[in-house]
Amino acid sequence: MLRQIAATILILLLGTVLLYMTSEMPRFGDPGNPSNNELSARYTDEVIEDVNVPNIVTAIITDYRAYDTLGEATVLFAGIVAVLTVLAAHSDVGRGTKKDG
Repeated sequence: MLRQIAATILILLLGTVLLYMTSEMPRFGDPGNPSNNELSARYTDEVIEDVNVPNIVTAIITDYRAYDTLGEATVLFAGIVAVLTVLAAHSDVGRGTKKDG
């Protein structure tokens, strides 16, 4: 009973914090948001001086967002490995080559 009360209080507290944080966010699509004006202007104006790459898209993907791109590549690689593992296990079972425990 005490565990349920503590869990309920924790969930209500977390929900209150999340709702408060959401209410403090800028409106979606507002052209005055910092993400809509400061960051894109910096990318387009200073990319040559920052990374010395003439292609803006390449500079953003490989330099400014390198950790994000590395994380995406890791997730894709893990997904491919998981699919290949499942397919390999499934093909072994179908051929009757799977060894009993």
